[in-house]
Amino acid sequence: MRILHVVPTYLPATRYGGPIVSVHGLCRALAARGHDVHVFTTNVDGDRISDVPLDTAVNLDNVKVHYFASPFRRLYYSPAMRRALRGAGDFDVVHLHSVFLWPTYAAARAAHEAGKPYVVSPRGMLVPELIARKSSLAKRAWIRLFEERTFLHSSIVHFTSQKERDDARRTGIPVPGAVIIPNGVDVSLDRSLERGSELLFIGRINWKKGLDRLIEAMRLLPDARLTIAGNDEENYRATLPHADNVRFAGPVSGEAKDELLRRAAALVLPSYSENFGNVVLEAMAAGAPVVVTPEVGLAAEVERSGAGVVTPNDPSTLAAALRALLADPVRRAEMGRRGRAAVEARYTWERVAAQMEAVYARFAL
Repeated sequence: MRILHVVPTYLPATRYGGPIVSVHGLCRALAARGHDVHVFTTNVDGDRISDVPLDTAVNLDNVKVHYFASPFRRLYYSPAMRRALRGAGDFDVVHLHSVFLWPTYAAARAAHEAGKPYVVSPRGMLVPELIARKSSLAKRAWIRLFEERTFLHSSIVHFTSQKERDDARRTGIPVPGAVIIPNGVDVSLDRSLERGSELLFIGRINWKKGLDRLIEAMRLLPDARLTIAGNDEENYRATLPHADNVRFAGPVSGEAKDELLRRAAALVLPSYSENFGNVVLEAMAAGAPVVVTPEVGLAAEVERSGAGVVTPNDPSTLAAALRALLADPVRRAEMGRRGRAAVEARYTWERVAAQMEAVYARFAL
């Protein structure tokens, strides 16, 4: 199949977190299965632009990535991408990632006018609480004016977890058909390093990640240590409580990130809202036990597989769960083994791409 993915931002703009990595992981895996995979995106990278060629295909892991300039950065509007989308009819299927932004809206219109099927992946952006917290009136108006039509004309809407599907349902936006296919993860990570005794958080330093209650929990665990690794785009760290046993390591990627995962006693993700939780999969692939709150999309998998602990979100309960886990290295090791087995059975990119390929085949013309 000839497949077009449309996403507002793409590698190397990793500041936008898990969705960027997940979309490329899917595209790369689809290309490895023999499909002709293209990506239309912008060169926006926060308040900067990515140093990439424009208006030509860039080969990333056999994925043909087309970067377009966006003079109106807030909605990622791009006249050059608009022109390129006139060729949407040349693809068998179009896959849109995100909502509330111009590229996916424009791609939906282009695919519909060309009579081509398209899939929508909201990527965690349809959460009533998040909409209410940030630009509520603007986003609700956008839903009424644009997104309802985008969803109604779609062939199917893709969610990464049942939680993401449930959150979208609560917004009231029409979803004529839905499929749940998780994100994937690379499982080649070397697990040879000796696991340490420190807890680990990896992710954006953002209010929805629950770092306020995690640091409060650490204050109740003076003998424990926590490393927080991630970028702080909104200066959120300045609003967080202080704890002497918590250190901030800044953004990490590549081998530095892998080493943290291999050495951690456990990964902790106590989010207020998390449609999936890619870092949870990464930790499981590295054989690390995980501690998550029920609001994390992968919480059901963590519980089902025995890969870690799902705990309520108040600091005292979270602290008690962490204390018990740190005191039991045998239990932690068993959780790590179970998590790795779950990843190998259900969450490799090859398995995920095969599921998505089957969805495309149902609608591709």
